[in-house]
Amino acid sequence: MNTRKVPEEFKFIRERVLRVIKPIIPATESTQAEKDFLFSAKRTQAGRSLPPYYLVYFLFVDLLGFKNLGQFEKVSWSVPIDYRGRAFLIEHRKFGLGIFARDSAEDETAASEISILIHKGVKTARPYFDYIAQQAVSNSKVNVLNNSSDLYDRFVFLSESVKNKLSEAEQRKDEKDVDLNEYDGWSWRSVALPSARLRFEARWLALSAIEAFFSWTEHVFIHLALLQGKLSNAEEVASLAGSEWSSKYKTALPIDDLQSKRWFDELIQIKNEVRNYIVHGAFGKQGEAFTFHSGTGAVPVLLPHNKQSKKYSLGAGLELKAEEALLVIEDFVKYLWSGPREPAKIYIQRSELPIIMTMIADGSYATAMASVESMEGFVDHLSGEFDRAANMDW
Repeated sequence: MNTRKVPEEFKFIRERVLRVIKPIIPATESTQAEKDFLFSAKRTQAGRSLPPYYLVYFLFVDLLGFKNLGQFEKVSWSVPIDYRGRAFLIEHRKFGLGIFARDSAEDETAASEISILIHKGVKTARPYFDYIAQQAVSNSKVNVLNNSSDLYDRFVFLSESVKNKLSEAEQRKDEKDVDLNEYDGWSWRSVALPSARLRFEARWLALSAIEAFFSWTEHVFIHLALLQGKLSNAEEVASLAGSEWSSKYKTALPIDDLQSKRWFDELIQIKNEVRNYIVHGAFGKQGEAFTFHSGTGAVPVLLPHNKQSKKYSLGAGLELKAEEALLVIEDFVKYLWSGPREPAKIYIQRSELPIIMTMIADGSYATAMASVESMEGFVDHLSGEFDRAANMDW
């Protein structure tokens, strides 16, 4: 067994895990195995139900110090074990983690027992897994997942749906659906306007589109701040992720720039008057949900003269100036990816690559952000590395 440097406070966990997984021990020269076992071992069915590959790796290689045979073609790592005198392999291959044996049919029962013991070992080792994860975050040896493309596509889909609904409403503005109704000897006609229904649907979609936009920007501002070197470690990323939208904007974009400040003012107005209103159950902070009693009936508490400053205000029936708000948003997106931020769009929106915190520290991203050409070359290289790793082409 290899001796791994495990912090003193976790050595008792290592001993507990060794007891829990017994009789699994490291393979030795006396372990029964065929001459070409490493190349002829077959995947067992029981090995398909193991815990995530990284937990099994941390368990055997990091915590317990079992020997890792290293990388082979289409194999990321391989740990030979001894189970009741027989050799088995725990390997992470291109098609997943598994337990491999000389004869998958004959050894299936043993593989099932091994799988159960590994699950117990992983459960016992949880405090150690928490420790190494925290250490990685503290040292910024992490990647920041990039979901920007998917979030933006959601916004575009909803925004286009609004335009389609409004276009159809305009085309059908002269249509009327007339129904003849009868009841208890009475008859009457009811008239419905398809265009009115379509406009209602457009408003609902617009609210969803606006929500999708702010969800995307909550995400993309963090990535933009990282590529511009405004965040330097994982703890800063975590702190900004938990902050308000306005903080994310001001970190990613130069708020002291007049154009950037103008966009901030426009967007914060949409956010406060539309998005926040709906997200919090359509109860505004200025009495939007109330009407007061009067001699002329129920009257909105938020009277018209108080709405003058609200460009995108919601009134009776959740009336929304959808087209205006979405036009502002679409123009902002063009501004966002202009000028010195243009290279960032290639990485964030087109590549879908995560941001690797260690490459911020070594200046790789700063170099790539110098120009569109530099970023394109950087993305091509990094994408190739990710593809090779995924295919296990070592």
